[in-house]
Amino acid sequence: MIVESAMSEGGGVEDVKMEENKETVVFMWGYLPGASPQRTPLLFPTLVRLPDSANGDLWKDVCGGGCGFAMAISESGKLITWGSTDDLGQSYVTSGKHEETPEAFPLPTESSIVKAAAGWAHCVSVTEVGEVYTWGWKECVPSGKVIGDQPSGASLDKDQSERHSGPLSDQVSPRSHASKSSTVVSSFDVRVGGEESAKRRRLSTAKQAAESSTSGDESLSALPCLVSLSPGVRIATVAAGGRHTLALSDVGQVWGWGYGGEGQLGLGSRIRMVSSPHPVPCIESLGYGKDRTSAPPRGGNTNPEAQTYKVPGSYVKAIACGGRHSAVITDAGAVLTFGWGLYGQCGQGSTDDELSPTCVSSLWGLHIHGIAAGLWHTVCISADGDVYAFGGNQFGQLGTGADQAETLPRLLDAPCLENKNAKIVSCGARHSAIITEDGKVFSWGWNKYGQLGLGDVIDRSIPSQVPLDSCTPKNVACGWWHTLVLAESPT
Repeated sequence: MIVESAMSEGGGVEDVKMEENKETVVFMWGYLPGASPQRTPLLFPTLVRLPDSANGDLWKDVCGGGCGFAMAISESGKLITWGSTDDLGQSYVTSGKHEETPEAFPLPTESSIVKAAAGWAHCVSVTEVGEVYTWGWKECVPSGKVIGDQPSGASLDKDQSERHSGPLSDQVSPRSHASKSSTVVSSFDVRVGGEESAKRRRLSTAKQAAESSTSGDESLSALPCLVSLSPGVRIATVAAGGRHTLALSDVGQVWGWGYGGEGQLGLGSRIRMVSSPHPVPCIESLGYGKDRTSAPPRGGNTNPEAQTYKVPGSYVKAIACGGRHSAVITDAGAVLTFGWGLYGQCGQGSTDDELSPTCVSSLWGLHIHGIAAGLWHTVCISADGDVYAFGGNQFGQLGTGADQAETLPRLLDAPCLENKNAKIVSCGARHSAIITEDGKVFSWGWNKYGQLGLGDVIDRSIPSQVPLDSCTPKNVACGWWHTLVLAESPT
């Protein structure tokens, strides 16, 4: 899963501008069933070709996430997807019946797509006019209601949707039993915009296009639909977690929907399902300049005169979703995390769940520039180009050289990163990747499917450089089992 930012300074996913004398190319490596011969992993960077129907279109950006499928955006604003189900019929079939080779995905809008992201089995995209379309697993698609608020103290292990995750059991992490807050019963209004009739006609067209590829799991899958937000809200970018979605508006407000049982929607409770977009109180907790405060850093000064700590910033500039946790960056470079914390992926020095956005106090003063979240881990980069990582580390995904989890952010000090300034970061399920200022790609972590692009299937616990010949990388986007890089290639 990759961070997405509304501002060009915020995390390496800014609109990519290519030099006129360079060709834009996309490389992929790792496992995309159906996209490689004999459904075997791609161990080295491999060029991805646009479909013949593109008629001279070019690549514009690559998108994060996707469990067995990949997404990118063309210069003409088309969402390009590829990857396919394997013989087991695993869950990514529910995310949109993607073609095995890159093709434009049918969406019910004529507007250009500018951003997109994918979770385990759902997708979300943003148009040039700030509208959001989402599709895939039904529990991830807004339906206008809150489902099944979790009774205090009850187990989350038996919810219906979790029972459908069996085929990907190796991707599903154990549940946290921490309980820091009782459940709040809530309901949210859905406001529908004024141009619904025209949009419904486009939705009908998209439905007809998709009907030919329906299958036995259609009861679990929803076709692309427009997400209804409050009037005047324009979304700039989106991020997708395992079963939840965050959207960032052009004024720095965060919206969220989907599964929230571990607090990953930041609403202060363990609401299991929020099926209407709801404002995440990141901005409110920061006060928009009002004199609101956050808790002092753990182990910090206990002087009564120093008990109040203002969180820097007045709006959110970047968002990221992990498997069951979330992270945001304020305009002042402060990091707030919320959600599942069993492996320390919230960076708070504990393994508790964080039910509301909470400042990662140990990163104060570093001015964090970009952030990304994986299944159980989080990686961020500072304005100075340093890399910090925290959370689960079973496969070396933190890049620390060990396999111990870190509950507080740890600076990566690998020799290969000496004098290197990281500019862009992305996380897959259990692997991580960065692009440095001098145009190098480094990856580390889980490599069972070749998702590190190093020519083998050996896990790495420290960053290793990915060979890209003479190409200059411009963006990197990790999926669950694969990695994509947008690059400039000499013509």
